[in-house]
Amino acid sequence: MELDLAVQLSEKQLNAVVKKLDSVKLELLRLRASLLPQEELTAEEKKELALAIKEYEEGRSIPLPKLRRKPR
Repeated sequence: MELDLAVQLSEKQLNAVVKKLDSVKLELLRLRASLLPQEELTAEEKKELALAIKEYEEGRSIPLPKLRRKPR
């Protein structure tokens, strides 16, 4: 049985969802950092994380690729 669900969101609702997703991504980064303390961030990664935190605190969205850690 296949269901087709259509959901309509206003721009305000969509912005609220995007902001919530950004806060979830930031929290996941913080949890990852606390669970893997033996793994040190590079200087570049520290700058990216600081920028992500600043953007979040200013209410701006954070693109997922900026938060993803580059493979070594």
